[in-house]
Amino acid sequence: MKKKISRTRVLGLLLVLFEMAGIATFVIFYFNNFFHTAEICLPEYVCIGAVSLVAVNIIFVWIAISRISSYRHKTDLKAAEIIGSDVQEAYNFAMIGLVVTDENDVIIWNNDLFKDRHIEIIDLNIFDWQPELRELKEKSVNANVKKIVINNRNYEVKFLSDAGLWIFKDTTDFESAYTYSKQQAPVVGILSIDNYEEVIKGDDDYNDTITKAKDVIFDYAKTYGILLRRFKDNTYLMLCNYEAYTKMREDNFSVVDKVRSVSFGENIPLTLSIGIARDFPDVVKLNELASAALDIAMSRGGDQVVVSVYGKEMEFYGGKTEAQEKRSRVKIRVLADSLINLIKNASNVLIMGHTNMDMDALGSCLGVKAICERMNVEARLVVDFKATETKTRAAITNSFNRVQMEELIVSPKEAMGMIKSETLVVVCDVHIPSMVMAPDVLDKTNMIVVIDHHRRAEEYIESPVFNYIDPAASSASELITEFIRFASISPRIELNPTYATIMLSGIFLDSSFYKSKNTGIRTFEASTILKEYGADNSVADDLLKDDYEEYIETTSIVSHIKTADYGVVYAIADENKIYDSSSIAKAANACLAMKGIHAAFVIGKTNNKEIKISARSDGLINVSKLCERMGGGGHFTSAAASFLKSDVREVEEILLSTIRKYLSEAKTDGIRKQGEDM
Repeated sequence: MKKKISRTRVLGLLLVLFEMAGIATFVIFYFNNFFHTAEICLPEYVCIGAVSLVAVNIIFVWIAISRISSYRHKTDLKAAEIIGSDVQEAYNFAMIGLVVTDENDVIIWNNDLFKDRHIEIIDLNIFDWQPELRELKEKSVNANVKKIVINNRNYEVKFLSDAGLWIFKDTTDFESAYTYSKQQAPVVGILSIDNYEEVIKGDDDYNDTITKAKDVIFDYAKTYGILLRRFKDNTYLMLCNYEAYTKMREDNFSVVDKVRSVSFGENIPLTLSIGIARDFPDVVKLNELASAALDIAMSRGGDQVVVSVYGKEMEFYGGKTEAQEKRSRVKIRVLADSLINLIKNASNVLIMGHTNMDMDALGSCLGVKAICERMNVEARLVVDFKATETKTRAAITNSFNRVQMEELIVSPKEAMGMIKSETLVVVCDVHIPSMVMAPDVLDKTNMIVVIDHHRRAEEYIESPVFNYIDPAASSASELITEFIRFASISPRIELNPTYATIMLSGIFLDSSFYKSKNTGIRTFEASTILKEYGADNSVADDLLKDDYEEYIETTSIVSHIKTADYGVVYAIADENKIYDSSSIAKAANACLAMKGIHAAFVIGKTNNKEIKISARSDGLINVSKLCERMGGGGHFTSAAASFLKSDVREVEEILLSTIRKYLSEAKTDGIRKQGEDM
């Protein structure tokens, strides 16, 4: 249609120019009487000519208007064929706009919606009018739908390419209602004060630190419009709407940092654990989700917020301090007796650690095996030697003869055939189902026990019958040692000296020979208990020693050290070599041994399809938090992440990007204080 109008304009211009040239020629000839023009053209002839000229112009205009109207009528008929002439009013009532474009994307017709809203778009190129709609024609928008805003009103646009039809649905009222309902959606949270009983030390509830912390909590709730209701001495129910939650999230839940700062410098720090649930209409269900989120926050060491979003992955905020020792011998005795009862009632027990089994995983599994032997229950360790670290494999083969190994170990395939209805599966030193030695075993039984010392990740073994995760422990071997010593069963559980030696080696490994920040009094007590059972610390040390080649390998990795940030370094192992996971971890420990380094990361290939990052910290930076951002996890001072990639440089970029974005979140108050002092 635009071409026809342009053509008509050109013809009109040519006609006007022709008429003006003719009139000018006539005037010149008439007044100069060339060729006796004045004598021939009498006045009445001049009048007739003028009238004829006007008539021609009128006829031309009439023809042009008729042709344009006829073409418009044809396009109206075409639109009527598309939508039906009887439903125009229905489209207007539903606030649906229809636009038809030609092959050049020029708008040739639209229904009354845009006309009524004084939006004149006929003869405009639709992409000049709304450039965002080009994505629809180029098929770069999912489901061919695009949201745009025209004159402060929201529209959803869909394009039917065969008909050249654009459908504009006014969603302003819906968007407003949706936004309002979302802002008013219920959010339920449960707030718990960590270390509450340890801080009050049997005094009344008016301890000065506790009082200051509660003042901070109530002020925060008042600021953000949160309803708080106390249902335990140290626990509060939080109720608010999504709008208030959004403000708290934008503030990064600063109440956690504020409460921590209240007790900064105290012997026992006071922190908060908060579980929040959202995106579900039933408040009862939200309360259940919030309670589960709080459990995860506390099992990860506290001092953090865990948000459970219904149907989506959990979100984690905070986690800047290490878990404090909260174990008591009474609690350990209760837990140990519960585990013993489960073992006693089982037909047989399968025990397994994580893939790339290290000395701590092996030691804790052997500790559980000792408990099973005391209860006269058949038990086997599930071990895949291909997924076992070199030193651990050597420890097994050197510590046990062939007969002992046949009675001690089964392969994952053999374990599948041993599962019965009353089989108990005990998982040690790991709680992520995809990382256990034999994931298929978990799918065939409902009786699963989880014992671990790593911060709880979102991926977790579902519905275990017994669950004990303590991030304050240095190792899983430490936890099992306490179970063996403090269980109330009589006579007491006996521990084979070989088992005890390997368990001690596991403690050596995970506590970095007691140098790690997560080494506590109970770590030394557990080591003493193992010595009483006959553990040989020199043999335990030998199990972890490097041979000459390993030492050279570690030194070579450390020689490529680079600085990522102040106090943070990383090293990349040889891209053309395959490394054992323990070698990468050992290199990270070696980097951390240097003065002024608070966190170290080592990147290396563990097989042709996997690249691993091993992270270590001196306790001033939470490396577990950084590894979680990369899909991994672990302990506050010891963590890892793995990638199914073949390009080491790509993993390096992921690490550097994570450090740039999240290092400030992972720093503890201690490192900030160091920075201020400098």
